[in-house]
Formats: sequence, C-alpha cells, structure tokens
Amino acid sequence: MKKFQYRLETVLRYKSQVLDDLKVQHAAILQSVNRKQEEINQLNQRLAEYGSDFDKKKSTGASIEDFKMFDICISRMEECIDTEKEKLKELQIKEQKKKEEVIEAKTDTSKFEKLKEKKVEEYNKAAAKEEESFIEEFVIRGLGET
Repeated sequence: MKKFQYRLETVLRYKSQVLDDLKVQHAAILQSVNRKQEEINQLNQRLAEYGSDFDKKKSTGASIEDFKMFDICISRMEECIDTEKEKLKELQIKEQKKKEEVIEAKTDTSKFEKLKEKKVEEYNKAAAKEEESFIEEFVIRGLGET
C-alpha cells in the first residue's frame, strides 16, 4: 500500500500560517493595551501627586497664582487621562476583534486537522485490512502446499 498523503495538506499549512500570523498580531495589540493601561496608571499616580502637593500648599498657604497653576495642572492631567482612556477603549475594541479573528481561524484550522486525523484513521484501517488479507492469503497458500 502506498504512503499516506493528505490532499489538503497545503490548505492546512496555509490555514496554520494564517492562524499563527493572527496570534502574533493579537499578542502585539494585547501588549499595546497593557502598555496603555500602565501609562494611564502612571498618569493617575502623577495626578494623585499633584493633588497631594496642592493639599500641602493649601495648608501652608500660597499665592493665588500657585493655586491657579495647580488647578490648571490638575485639569490638564485629568484631560490627558480621559484622552488616554479613550485610546485604551479603542485598543481594547481592536484587541477584541483580533481575538475573534484568532478564534475563527483556530476553528477553521481545527476542521482541517480533524479531517486529516479522520483520513489517517481511515488509511490505517484500510492498511490493516490489506495486511490482514495478505496474511490470510499467505496462510491459505501455505496450507494448500502441504
């Protein structure tokens, strides 16, 4: 019996490559999401520091210009945080879409893998049956000669 050959092997390889590429893209987007979250955490930390410094200035007394400067800094920092949160939402949406693409590609690839497994199993059964027939024929011929 000839060696097993899966006719859709090239398709399976292509689907696997597409899946691998999508996984890499998803990982890159996920890394961007994590970096953006870290950036927002750092901005929140700086905002908290501004608030703390502002509270200290209030208790020790400061000029109106200093209070106004703190107010502007705090307002600007809050705007930056809001802007970065919007960017984070966009990245999270992008990540979710890419995740769905990965899942779809994985499903598609697994269909071809399961089909290959089924074909290998059928091939092995046919090979076993052929070998069994050969052995039976060999035994029958061997008994007929004696």
